[in-house]
Amino acid sequence: MKTLRLVLWIAVALVAALLGWLTLEMTGAKNEVTGGPFGVPFTLVAQDGKPISEKAFTGKPTALFFGFTHCPEVCPTTLFELNGWLSKVDPDGSKMQAYFITVDPERDTPELIGQYVGNVSKRITGISGPPEKVLEMVKGFRVYYRKVPLDEKKPDGDYTMDHTASVFLLDSTGRFTGTIAYGENADVAEQKLANLIKG
Repeated sequence: MKTLRLVLWIAVALVAALLGWLTLEMTGAKNEVTGGPFGVPFTLVAQDGKPISEKAFTGKPTALFFGFTHCPEVCPTTLFELNGWLSKVDPDGSKMQAYFITVDPERDTPELIGQYVGNVSKRITGISGPPEKVLEMVKGFRVYYRKVPLDEKKPDGDYTMDHTASVFLLDSTGRFTGTIAYGENADVAEQKLANLIKG
């Protein structure tokens, strides 16, 4: 009986040590992500045709959403909701900024993405550019995307895109602070943006 008890205590101690180590590793990884500006340096094209870089994501808190103009539901819904949240927490648009970055630069030119975003919001700026540079930036921001053919028998035919559906939140120095999930409760989303503005 004593031997069994001793074995159990050793097992508990090992599990506790493992959990402690995992917590330390996860905390360290989080600090590494939030220790400096999120993502990678880039130079792309804003919807007005002017160059835009990662420096645009500093100076004010920033909301980033990655999507595409042929998106049937997630992207238009998220853009509409984000515009509404921004209007509530920052009515005059002086405290926060937001960007919509394409994950489908083959089809989404700066002009097209500008028209798409402009139909929903005057508060959100679209970003596109040369496909290889856009996708390099998207990967650097740890965003998932995948081209999915609409007809498996025609892999080079029409397609849609699977992609991360969360809104990324950055503080005024460009550091990652969290996300707003797709379908998140509106009150929770607004509170996250309000907290971001307060710093």
